Amino acid sequence: MTAPRPLSAAPPGGSAGLTAEGVSKRFGTVQALRDVTVTFRPGQVTALMGENGAGKSTLLRILTGDHRPTEGRVLLDGQPLTLSSPVDARKAGIRIIPQEPEIIPHVSVAENVYAGSLPRAAGRRLDLAELRRRITADLERLGFDKVLDPDLLGSELTAAQRQLVEIMRALTGSTPPRAIAFDEPTSSLSEHEVDALFSLIGRLRDDGIAVIYVSHRMKEIFQLADRIAVLRDGQVAGVVDAATTDEGALVRLMVGRDLSALFVRQQVATDRVVLDVKNVTTDDVTDISLQVRAGEVVALAGLIGAGRSELALALSGDAPIRSGTVELNGEVLRLKTPRDAINAGIGLAPEERKAQALFLQRSIRDNTSLVNLGRLRRWRFVKKRQERHLAQEFTDRLRVRTPSIEAEVRTLSGGNQQKVVLARWLARKPALLILDEPTRGVDIGAKAEIYHIVADLAREGTAVLLISSELPEVLGLADRVVVMQNGHTTGELARAEASEEAILALAMADDLADTGTTAHPSTGVAR
Repeated sequence: MTAPRPLSAAPPGGSAGLTAEGVSKRFGTVQALRDVTVTFRPGQVTALMGENGAGKSTLLRILTGDHRPTEGRVLLDGQPLTLSSPVDARKAGIRIIPQEPEIIPHVSVAENVYAGSLPRAAGRRLDLAELRRRITADLERLGFDKVLDPDLLGSELTAAQRQLVEIMRALTGSTPPRAIAFDEPTSSLSEHEVDALFSLIGRLRDDGIAVIYVSHRMKEIFQLADRIAVLRDGQVAGVVDAATTDEGALVRLMVGRDLSALFVRQQVATDRVVLDVKNVTTDDVTDISLQVRAGEVVALAGLIGAGRSELALALSGDAPIRSGTVELNGEVLRLKTPRDAINAGIGLAPEERKAQALFLQRSIRDNTSLVNLGRLRRWRFVKKRQERHLAQEFTDRLRVRTPSIEAEVRTLSGGNQQKVVLARWLARKPALLILDEPTRGVDIGAKAEIYHIVADLAREGTAVLLISSELPEVLGLADRVVVMQNGHTTGELARAEASEEAILALAMADDLADTGTTAHPSTGVAR
């Protein structure tokens, strides 16, 4: 990946930059931010870190006009700003690339990028020639011309492509950007796309733009950031120079204690096969066979586009199986719909929790009981007392940080939203639980909690199929690792055999074969 330029010896000082000064924010009885003062300097990348619920999202929403501070103010180059809406922030040159892209499904990439400022010809018709000229020029300027087709519809975009559309929106328009916030921008990008993004961020910094970079990935932080601002419990825990700090110091600032670098769960698998996939072929994967036993965690590893999530959708009844069989506890399943999978005992926590798993405008109670209504109903009516008891039990068990189970899920941090998804399935007690990127966008403290939840599920006899792009997570949680590439499996590793090198070698096996390269049988290192 492209290396950023080093921290300048004399960073811009004075009042230059985007500043939150004495900012506090209260939502009812919840104090989200308390007296936060931090400056995001032009020509620097400032990483914003903290546990989920620490106040990062609230601070970003104040800086971009979504929220008004209860106390304090926002300044740009020392001048106070009145940000009544995101429109005001955009006019001031403040932009955000959100973690969950907002894409219009039935129009093209080009129309999505310039929504609100589309070129018009005579008669107010869309000027297609000018639209083509603009999107072609901007794609080339930003380095996305090889990874984004301007004619694709929003509904046809991958998660990575939706993220790139949001980035293009932020970097185009009549008002040049002064400060840009990236909120977990690499969570769904391939290595090539991440490389292009990091190169772009380096160019933005060189152009004197203040870059705010929110991520839980330590490697990215130390690769990109000049300074790191850490929030804990709604307050500034510290602002440090990235060149003179380390991971341990950041973890202590974020959580107030040390955490072990790698969680390793104890193996508790039995011999009883719960999931038996035999030669399954779908529109996206070919001839997949694998087993998961009771109490076992099997990880599906591979690069983005390998077909892991597509297999998960097929196993959960959300994509058609063209051939092959799926057995659960010895019974052959006919998975035509997600309801078929749920009734059979299969649960899925999908990769994109906001788009695919949660009803953001509904309460924690509603979201938790969603797949459990069958046993909560009497005739056509839901037994409200039992529903509340169920939601409260699993909200408490998973330590969801919320003032009430009646709170809307949209008000929760990413880590707590993920816990609500898990609470739904823990209450259902599925025989097989598929976890697709369960810690995506989740801070280091919440990750540790989710790891313990997975360990508890396995200990209780649940079969777990884990999809994760974080290899330390795979190595710490999995009993076995099945590696995929280009829609098929390239190998399987027992825990004792698994290493990052061995997994990556299998994940790139097709490419290595094309070049005549082989991998060492034990280390996986190409030779």
